[in-house]
Amino acid sequence: MLNIPASTKIYVASEPVDIRKGMDALAGWVDENGLDVFSGHLFVFFSKRMTHVKILTWSRGGFVLLAKRLEQGRFRLPARGENARTISIDATELAMLLDGIDIQKVQRSKVWVPAPRGIDMHA
Repeated sequence: MLNIPASTKIYVASEPVDIRKGMDALAGWVDENGLDVFSGHLFVFFSKRMTHVKILTWSRGGFVLLAKRLEQGRFRLPARGENARTISIDATELAMLLDGIDIQKVQRSKVWVPAPRGIDMHA
């Protein structure tokens, strides 16, 4: 559905927001929480009933606001740290969230990371 570059960060508001809010109010929330609303990153907001989601981003001189409403079921927020105002996720997790998948129940394979250069792992 969305083609999101790996360099784009995705921040999910850890608490529901009034989904009637428009671009300016959501941008204010982003700013109040110390994030750069003009960064081009995605800011994701869920309704109290977890049936609606809005995604705010800045693109080439203007705000873009995407919205989705589930006709059945509810969105599931990812796990968050204590007192965290936002949750960072990646594009794959966002795609799953938007499809109504509970990403806390999804198990990913271990990610392979190459050894730093100059270190012999076989010594």
